[in-house]
Amino acid sequence: MIQKMNKPHPYDLQDYVADFKRYLQIDQVKSKNTIQAYIRDLAKFMTYYQAHPTKTLDQIDYGYMQGFLQDLNQKSYATSSTSRLLSALKQFFHYLLKEGHIEQNPLQLVQGPKQVKSLPKVLSMDQVEAIIQAPDITNLTGLRDRAILEVFYACGLRVSELTHLQMADLHLELGFIQTIGKGQKERIIPLGDEAIYWIDQYLQDARPIFASKKTAQAGQFLFLTERGRPFTRQGIWKNLNKYVQQAGVKQRVSPHMLRHSFATHLLENGADLRMVQELLGHSDISTTQIYTHISHHRLQEVYRKNFPRA
Repeated sequence: MIQKMNKPHPYDLQDYVADFKRYLQIDQVKSKNTIQAYIRDLAKFMTYYQAHPTKTLDQIDYGYMQGFLQDLNQKSYATSSTSRLLSALKQFFHYLLKEGHIEQNPLQLVQGPKQVKSLPKVLSMDQVEAIIQAPDITNLTGLRDRAILEVFYACGLRVSELTHLQMADLHLELGFIQTIGKGQKERIIPLGDEAIYWIDQYLQDARPIFASKKTAQAGQFLFLTERGRPFTRQGIWKNLNKYVQQAGVKQRVSPHMLRHSFATHLLENGADLRMVQELLGHSDISTTQIYTHISHHRLQEVYRKNFPRA
């Protein structure tokens, strides 16, 4: 166990970061992606620290952190990046305080930069339809990709939820899937007829072929690559971009845009906000409310474009 303070730096600060990572994994049970994001942000602080070392951790005080923030500002860091980095650092120093390695949190009085909330980018229904219909369903890969796109949009999934879908999560006869989202929260999501149809076609014709490959690591994952392996997040992104280009959609599209579009299209067609919250798996309805602003914004755009006195 690391002894409390008064050791020379910077070596031991790296030790504390390693301990913090284990704390996130074991005590907090954070996801792999969340932990990687924390460590990436802490690495930026470590770079600054190595250039401005201190003799003890308690010398990393309010003034020291203000210097760090000024350094970020001089490097023109985006406010969103700075806020996220501060959030990671607050968690790190809270951990050090809890473990008795420091006497006070140097970020306790530090305010993050005010962020201008931007509306999530969404696709129109026509754009979504064009992307979903882009795969060539006459071959096995295209058939699988059509099923992926149908499920992705129809269920409003996060990309990590899509890649982790298991065969046991499917309940086609009942018309829904199960998924585990953030915070290990399980939710039930209905499937539309189109999604059910294309999943069924994929299960009959494509998945057995992919799962039989010599290099197969299929397990019980629903969607498999041509080599019989589960998809990665990067693989889903690459596939989506291919079909975005084929569909002639000019804007840059991320997997999360399909989730944003799913929520926005539901609200535009009269869905209840609480229902959308449940479908997305948001713990706080204020997170879901951003989509009502998108709907109002788009309504204003349509009004100004089509009403002669606008």
